[in-house]
Amino acid sequence: MSADAGSSSIEDIATIGFQIIAAAKEKPGGINNDDLMAALPDVKPEQRVQALNKLLQEDVLEILKKGQTLIYRLKDPGKKSTAPKDIDNEEKIIYAIIEEGGNKGIWIRDIRVKSNLIMTQLNKVLKQLENKKLIKAVKSVNASKKKVYMLYNLEPDRSITGGAWYQDQDFEAEFVDVLNQQCLRFLRMKKEMAKECRDGPLAVQKMAFCSVADVHKFISELGISKISLDEDDLETILKTVVYDGKAESLPTVEGKYLYKAVEAPLPSPGLVQMPCGICPVIKHCSDFGEVTPKLCSYINEWLD
Repeated sequence: MSADAGSSSIEDIATIGFQIIAAAKEKPGGINNDDLMAALPDVKPEQRVQALNKLLQEDVLEILKKGQTLIYRLKDPGKKSTAPKDIDNEEKIIYAIIEEGGNKGIWIRDIRVKSNLIMTQLNKVLKQLENKKLIKAVKSVNASKKKVYMLYNLEPDRSITGGAWYQDQDFEAEFVDVLNQQCLRFLRMKKEMAKECRDGPLAVQKMAFCSVADVHKFISELGISKISLDEDDLETILKTVVYDGKAESLPTVEGKYLYKAVEAPLPSPGLVQMPCGICPVIKHCSDFGEVTPKLCSYINEWLD
């Protein structure tokens, strides 16, 4: 928007600005130029443009696009935009849409729907904002070909990057296995140390459990990770140890969990793994007669 800066006094523009604010308050969803012309019939177009520009610069109003129509809406005082003052209106619209996406970002298709810009124009605006280092495109681990946009200074959410377990969209299986083994080693060490306690079985049981913070301290001191791991990362690993049947978890009154290694069950003897071990007619089985290993359908299925 542009207008002759000397066409109206500062007082006149301020008065028109208050009138625009009053009109915008009556329509919380936003007002367009037709609404403003109806609400301010005696105001010249250039004066209205000057007042609108001033309110936009002061972050009193935000500009949106509905279809092909520009909409002006009062801003939430507690939600001020971080958009620079020197970007144009289309850039402000796209910046505001991306800003709403936070650190989870927003897909280009959703930006196009909300902005109603054609794809070529949208790509141009996105490129301009990227070149100004106001936004950035980030690949999602959930879909390698899908990019989301977010403000340049934001750290992407774990749901986008995959957290500590992904490097350049690739799952670090070996790294996870190493952490799994080291967490289990620590749990087993704690359990062995607890056995030396002479204060009774309850004390031994209590000492065998450890918190996520204990495990985090142990892993941090080992120095096996090149990246910083927090307690949430290690709780994820501890849960995999539980799922593997090598540890158990105990909820606490604070809503957290304690973890303890469990004894690995003895492998089943071969006899119970083959059909003969659980066969209901094994007493009648012999080399002769109707029930024989040679004619047994169960053992044939097992061998197959």
